[in-house]
Amino acid sequence: MVRELGYNLTWFCTLVAVTLQTAWLSPPVALSAYFLKGVVPQWSLKEIYAGMMQFMMLQVTGMAIVMVFPGLATWLPIALRV
Repeated sequence: MVRELGYNLTWFCTLVAVTLQTAWLSPPVALSAYFLKGVVPQWSLKEIYAGMMQFMMLQVTGMAIVMVFPGLATWLPIALRV
């Protein structure tokens, strides 16, 4: 369906991968937070979420940049095809 809509599959897969990675950081799922809580039980989930927010914002910003400039996700695979 994505190919039929005319989107580049490398670009789309990059967006999907970054979105899934962001989901691991964001509540309510935030499996990374629960893994970290298991490793360092004295930290509260609130502290863990506060620390992860910075990385989540970076990921969302990166996704927005790749959406606006799709060439950033496709230039290397295109260059390696030669």
